[in-house]
Amino acid sequence: MLLQNPKPAAEGRDQKNYSTKTLIRRFAPYYRPYVPILIKDLACAALTTVCELVLPLIIRHITDTGTTHFELLSWQLIWHMALLYALLRAVDCLANFYMAHTGHVMGACVETDMRRDAYAHLQSLSDRYYTNTKVGQIMGRLTNDLFDVTEFSHHCPEEFFIAFVKALISFLILIRINIPLTLLLFAVIPVMLFVCVRLNRWQRMAFRRQRVQIGELNARIEDSLLGQRVVKAFANEAVEMHKFTQDNQKFLSIKKDTYWYMGVFKAATLIFEGLMYLIVILAGGYFLLRRHIAPADLVLYVLYVNMLIATIRRIVEFTEQFQRGMTGIERFLQIMDADIEIFSHDGAQEMKKPRGAIRFEDVSFEYEDEHKRVLHHLNLEIAPGEAVALVGPSGGGKTTLCNLIPRFYDISAGALTIDGVPVSDYTLESLRRNIGIVQQDVYLFSGTVADNILYGKPTATREEIIEAAKKAGADSFISTLPDGYDTYIGERGVKLSGGQKQRISIARVFLKDPAILILDEATSALDNESEYAVAQALRELAKGRTSITVAHRLSTIRGADRIFVLTENGIEEQGTHEQLLAQQGMYYRLYQLAQQMR
Repeated sequence: MLLQNPKPAAEGRDQKNYSTKTLIRRFAPYYRPYVPILIKDLACAALTTVCELVLPLIIRHITDTGTTHFELLSWQLIWHMALLYALLRAVDCLANFYMAHTGHVMGACVETDMRRDAYAHLQSLSDRYYTNTKVGQIMGRLTNDLFDVTEFSHHCPEEFFIAFVKALISFLILIRINIPLTLLLFAVIPVMLFVCVRLNRWQRMAFRRQRVQIGELNARIEDSLLGQRVVKAFANEAVEMHKFTQDNQKFLSIKKDTYWYMGVFKAATLIFEGLMYLIVILAGGYFLLRRHIAPADLVLYVLYVNMLIATIRRIVEFTEQFQRGMTGIERFLQIMDADIEIFSHDGAQEMKKPRGAIRFEDVSFEYEDEHKRVLHHLNLEIAPGEAVALVGPSGGGKTTLCNLIPRFYDISAGALTIDGVPVSDYTLESLRRNIGIVQQDVYLFSGTVADNILYGKPTATREEIIEAAKKAGADSFISTLPDGYDTYIGERGVKLSGGQKQRISIARVFLKDPAILILDEATSALDNESEYAVAQALRELAKGRTSITVAHRLSTIRGADRIFVLTENGIEEQGTHEQLLAQQGMYYRLYQLAQQMR
């Protein structure tokens, strides 16, 4: 709902802070689908106030009759008043049931919609966002923060609406009895609201720090648990415990600050409550002494002051929830306002049946955060169906070059085209659908073998999955697994070896059947036996496709049509394996070094 067109880079940074007015204005549209429920909820909230507002009038009527016209006080009158209150209490019970049930469901629906929009927006963000943002922070915003928004979205309209109705009707009733006493009482409320608003700002800041720190704590826990094998291998459990204890104690310190502000807030409200009671005692006693108010009316004032103070207490108790909700909305908006840097431009075309001709023309690229230029005026042309390889020292831009083709990043200058069309003129979905990527760091999702292969083509049949696995050389080992293709492989495929995970990732690309193939260090982390099996599968996968292979192991690229030696200075050398060896340049030195290390 709030997912809008991409914004300029100057807007919506991740740590942007918002005013309360802005938060409410941005949050309000989420009520739109549930306006009928919200109206009914507020109507029920109004009904719940009727019982509380009428009770003092019933007590006043009985008291006034007993003190001024005792002969008119009868059991029938008391019975009628009791019956009226019982009916009002029944309505109050039904209204509260609706608020507790349907109102909370509405809050949960709002939370669900917000999480949907946040997740959709996260899918659109570039690699730079994930490089600069901890996953633990993101998880905290999608879960804990939005849990608080559920309660906020339900209770916030109710609590403030009830408080407004009670204050307004109480004022209208009391002003008809004694104008000076009523004005004195209600003069306290604006002052109290002013003080509370100021104190709320401090609380907001404390809650914001608390949310940021719990995100840091989540990130610390996630990092430690995912790397638990490394922790144990280096016997660094004590080190991790020390880091965790520091973050945990910092969180406790922030919570102490938060509760200090809450204590100040509560103490301030109690002072104003006491002031209202003092006004009733002093001013009410004075007016009673002067016979400007009847005893029953003074009782009515006391009852209404009790009711108003109870309402104020509810607002005070709700303040923590309110601040949590506002902080949750703020952290949600920080996700929603994160810039979409890579997107399909208006008028972008579908990539249909690509030939796979790739051209880099005077391309330069630098990472914005680091202002470090990686590629300088690069010129490179790859013919359809050609198999090329990129080699060279680390930091030369090989992986960066590959990441530019599917637009994980956009070029800083120059032109990058596929089949003569700039990659930015294709829709992102169709561009990436026609590019297959096999990386060194294989990511498998929690699920079965079949689920992970199916990721390459969600509409594929079981037969297509098995055929893709056979082409990738994975069918033989999959068949030996306890449940075959339905074997659960654990989080990130922890139950499989590196070679097995790599072959499943290759099967996934076989199923995708892309026109362009990028192999980024696909075999560098494997043992010799696994490397041979995976290399066979990759050669099969590359047939008939434009392929770009990034490799440190030069033995895996000897059959490439062309090899480019890429350094910080650009393309130093190019040619076939034999041609580059004959030149006895950088490639020759790299090859000789590799031979010595075998």
